[in-house]
Amino acid sequence: MLVVTRYRVPPADAVPFRDRARRALEVLATRPGWRGGHVGRAADDPELWVVSSEWENVGSYRRALSSYEVKLEAVPLLSLAIDEPTAFEIVATVESSGASVRASDADEVGLGQAAAPVVRTDFDRGQQA
Repeated sequence: MLVVTRYRVPPADAVPFRDRARRALEVLATRPGWRGGHVGRAADDPELWVVSSEWENVGSYRRALSSYEVKLEAVPLLSLAIDEPTAFEIVATVESSGASVRASDADEVGLGQAAAPVVRTDFDRGQQA
């Protein structure tokens, strides 16, 4: 699962925001299911920032948010994000070698639907269940 939050940050607040975002990722990185994360700033709009993290699954991310330290260090920052969808199901990954790596059930199981015995996704249009 990929989590992407975007922020509008005035230039005067850039360094404190960067440090705060880095600290949020450091705390999140201690939680089970963490795969990695980044803090970035738009090349053509220096007031637009992004904090992204990758998780083993949606449950790992949700459980991480309930951690006491995450509630203290990361959640206040995350609450300042631009109000838009932030959680994304990863449907394709390409490694630096060019090889595509996907979950073994990526064509069968949608985000948040892993509990059903058979799960149809938007990739299944035109196919029988």
